[in-house]
Amino acid sequence: MRIATWNVNSVGARLPRLNEWLELAAPDVVCLQEIKCASDAFPGDRAEELGYEIAAHGEGRWNGVAILSRVGLDDITRNFAGQPAYDPPPNEDDQALIGEPPKIEARAVGATCGGLRIWSVYVPNGRTLDSPHYPYKLEWLAALRTAMQPEVADNERFVITGDYNIIPTDDDVWDASKFVGATHVSEPERKALAELRGLDLIDVMPRAMKYDTPYTYWDYRAGMFHKNQGMRIDLVYASAAVAGAVKDAYVDRDARKGTGPSDHAPVVVDVDL
Repeated sequence: MRIATWNVNSVGARLPRLNEWLELAAPDVVCLQEIKCASDAFPGDRAEELGYEIAAHGEGRWNGVAILSRVGLDDITRNFAGQPAYDPPPNEDDQALIGEPPKIEARAVGATCGGLRIWSVYVPNGRTLDSPHYPYKLEWLAALRTAMQPEVADNERFVITGDYNIIPTDDDVWDASKFVGATHVSEPERKALAELRGLDLIDVMPRAMKYDTPYTYWDYRAGMFHKNQGMRIDLVYASAAVAGAVKDAYVDRDARKGTGPSDHAPVVVDVDL
């Protein structure tokens, strides 16, 4: 079984590239993040022609996750138990959110695909350490761990993957000194990530290819991709039964090249299940 995760940063903007990649990479299960479309507006015609069933969970112009599977798609769960809502403050940058009631954002979808229980997650960014989005991120991660505990216990074959918006260690970023006092590297975020792994989950590390460190994200600015000034924030956490069956894992850097790419590259994992 070939499993992949990819933050496409708008499925509409990335659709030709996504469809081409599905044909070339031929994954069995794909977890997408930041689809940025409503659930019923997911442009999946070509994916369905290629044999994929689709579980999309979106809200419009922000966030959104999906699972595409050609090995079955059962027990679909949108949002996880206890998922917190985001309550925007009066000075929220996005003026459209001011005055709106707290909202459970479209950041998690789970399904069972060919005997594998898998979740696609898009963890809140946190923005800055003094932003209201930062405690929301920590609350979200704590609730995620609580919700995943019975899922891990009930499913020998289990994966939770996606854009975690956390750099696990200083070795997972091109220059850790550039992030002092910033989100993605703070001790509470890394502790929350470690507590999720503490559910007997294993970080499936992509193998080194062109560079020693398999980064998954490079900012669009200042030619950072070509300088390989990136970070590893798109992660695959797997149960022992799945991690022990991994035959290969890599970052598909080619999907980050060319015209109009996402700022993330897909992470691909081949598992003998």
